[in-house]
Amino acid sequence: MSDSATIVDAETVDEGAETYEFQAEVGRVMDIIINSLYSNRDVFLRELVSNAADACDKKRFLSISDADAASITPTINIKSDKDAMTITIEDSGVGMTKGELQNNLGRIAQSGTKKFLEALGEGSADVNLIGQFGVGFYSAYLVADKVEVVTKSMQPDSPQLKWTSDASSSYTISENSDDPIEGSGTRLVLHLKDDAMEYMEPAKLEELLQQYSEFVEFPIAVWKEKTEYKQVPDEEADEPAEGEEPKMKTVPETTEGYERMNTNKPIWLRSPSDVTEEEYKDFYQSAFKASYDEPAAHTHFSLEGQIECKSILYIPGMLPFELSKDMFDEDARNIRLYVKRVFINDKFDDIVPRWLKFVKGVVDSQDLPLNVSREILQKSKVLSIINKRLVRKSLDMIREIESDEDESKYIMFWNNFGKYLKVGVIEDRRNADD
Repeated sequence: MSDSATIVDAETVDEGAETYEFQAEVGRVMDIIINSLYSNRDVFLRELVSNAADACDKKRFLSISDADAASITPTINIKSDKDAMTITIEDSGVGMTKGELQNNLGRIAQSGTKKFLEALGEGSADVNLIGQFGVGFYSAYLVADKVEVVTKSMQPDSPQLKWTSDASSSYTISENSDDPIEGSGTRLVLHLKDDAMEYMEPAKLEELLQQYSEFVEFPIAVWKEKTEYKQVPDEEADEPAEGEEPKMKTVPETTEGYERMNTNKPIWLRSPSDVTEEEYKDFYQSAFKASYDEPAAHTHFSLEGQIECKSILYIPGMLPFELSKDMFDEDARNIRLYVKRVFINDKFDDIVPRWLKFVKGVVDSQDLPLNVSREILQKSKVLSIINKRLVRKSLDMIREIESDEDESKYIMFWNNFGKYLKVGVIEDRRNADD
């Protein structure tokens, strides 16, 4: 038996269930999460979907030698049940054995756990830090007072198991035959707190997925009600004359089913030579809600060395609306930071100098921890490295517009953004000569 959990007695919840004590650190983390008031509980969905995506990725990797398994794309499905007051997040990933349930959910293996607890104790951390220390699963208790994990490992002859905890000092594990999982995977059932009912609405789940998980590699679908309208013969209408078509009426037809949320492709992960100009334009217009604007310039590049990341930057064709009244509008989010396709933040003021406030783009790092905070970035060299490269690439785009044979392009650029360059000459001495 794992040393991470101790079987305490023969107490059963489900028939044959065994009860285990949480490792002390887990209990402390859960206690802090449950009894603290956090300003942003939304991140629970980001954390749990990211875990599900990791499970799908692991299954794909382990299935490379199995042609049949490798041909099936793992999926993530999310469904709310208003009667039961639950949200179910189910993936067809690698699943877990009993030992993995104990190790992954009953204890925290990462050495960063103590740092996480210390940071919370000092009041210098918030819920956005939670995934960085390997405790992302416990973010479920931000919105739920009880969590059930039904799982089946892809290891041969593995039973379907059920892990349950109401955030007390213990959890149970039992074999489970309800609603059998096909193949392998994990089903999380969150029993929501009374003050978390907003997450029951499919529209709210869709909003969070679009914000945080839009570019996750595996299909994510939400169960929702859809109403479509169709034409049917109007039975109350007079009989049509000979040779005439019967009168029709429009009636609503309501259906329920899973609808995929993440259809956009993260084109920044592809080689620039494989992306067409039309794709760059389409991505800009959809990602930055700029349907009526065509970018004046774009650049697509990778950063390697101390930190590895991929990025696409755009210079808008016209002045963004949010900057038309206040050129340094604090609510204008221009650069989006992703970690492994998962949206982290667009509020890093120092990721580019403010004289480049008009430049839009994405930066995606494989190295940064999920939930990296502004404070952590500022304490490392990462932000400085990214900042220098983004400034350099932005200046290259400006030079590209300036050297274009069509002089009207630079005139248009200067009319829109010349005032920003004037600020840059004064505030950014390092790049003033450029």
